[in-house]
Amino acid sequence: MTYAQLLGEYKLEGYELYDLGYFPAVVKGNGAIECEVYRINPSILTELDELKKNSQDYVRELIPTPYGNAWIYLYRHSVEGLRHIKSGDWLKRDEES
Repeated sequence: MTYAQLLGEYKLEGYELYDLGYFPAVVKGNGAIECEVYRINPSILTELDELKKNSQDYVRELIPTPYGNAWIYLYRHSVEGLRHIKSGDWLKRDEES
C-alpha cells in the first residue's frame, strides 16, 4: 500500500480465509490466517472504508495484534460453496490443491 508502513507479519488465530476469486473473505472460525499489519493514516482508512462500504460485503472490526490494535475487514455473507484456503495465506492460495 502506498503511504503505509509495514509493521510486521502476524498469524491471527480464530479466523478462516476463503477465496472470492479476486478478493479474500475472512470470517471468524477455528483456523488461523496470515496477516500483515500496517500503520496507515486516516485518509487511507477512509478510502478503504469507501471501497468496502460500496460492496456491503465487509464489516470492519478492531483486533489486538503484537503491534497494537488493528482493523480487519470481515466478510458478512455465508462462505458456503467458497473454496477454503486451509493455509490461511492468501498469497499461497494457488499452491493448495
